[in-house]
Amino acid sequence: MSDTGEHQVVHLWSLDEDVVVVAGDDETETVLRGRWGAQRVRTDDFVREALYRMSLGPVRLTNVEYAPGAGGGPAFQLKLAPVLRQVAHLVVRTIAMDDLPGPLLSVHPLSRQASFTLVGAPDGHRLRLVLGTSLAMRTEGLVMETPGSPYRVVVHRPEAVWVVGTLIRPCRLEDAVAAVPLPAGVIRGVIGYLLSAGVATRADPVPSRRPRDEPRHRSQGHQDAP
Repeated sequence: MSDTGEHQVVHLWSLDEDVVVVAGDDETETVLRGRWGAQRVRTDDFVREALYRMSLGPVRLTNVEYAPGAGGGPAFQLKLAPVLRQVAHLVVRTIAMDDLPGPLLSVHPLSRQASFTLVGAPDGHRLRLVLGTSLAMRTEGLVMETPGSPYRVVVHRPEAVWVVGTLIRPCRLEDAVAAVPLPAGVIRGVIGYLLSAGVATRADPVPSRRPRDEPRHRSQGHQDAP
């Protein structure tokens, strides 16, 4: 849940804009109402506060973790992480850069089965946008969708568009870092989000394998002895 070691990268969490957080039947329960109905989760004051802040917009979980009275430290993360896994289909993941106003891009769930897991961008492999990915300019930014992906990616700033542009054709991570005037950690982070959302993938060709029992062809004109 914490940020990466590179100070330029900021990871933010929020609930989808149609999610409403309300109290449950007792003080140990919180209800999240969204497009797939109501989901009840067991919470304490710390987790309830985190969910409430996430319903207002993207937040750094470390800010909630170390807020006055939050308890802080790994214990709080252990309480919050299981709840976030339960409601992963309602969570929007966002990456930002600490010296830019506004986020770079965000990943929105489109399916009840969506469960975003952030992966790292691999070195040495060619990467590209998934074939069939659509890009459309809308009010919220550049919207990317891929058939079969349970996520929609919204690119909010031109700096992230630069990174997306490097993946229109197969491109290695190190080549993207050399081409885009952003910190390497930010470029890695953006590409990691695109890979995790299923709109980018490895483009390396799969090596063909010769069948083990492939018959040998006889040379022309050769005949078996009688």
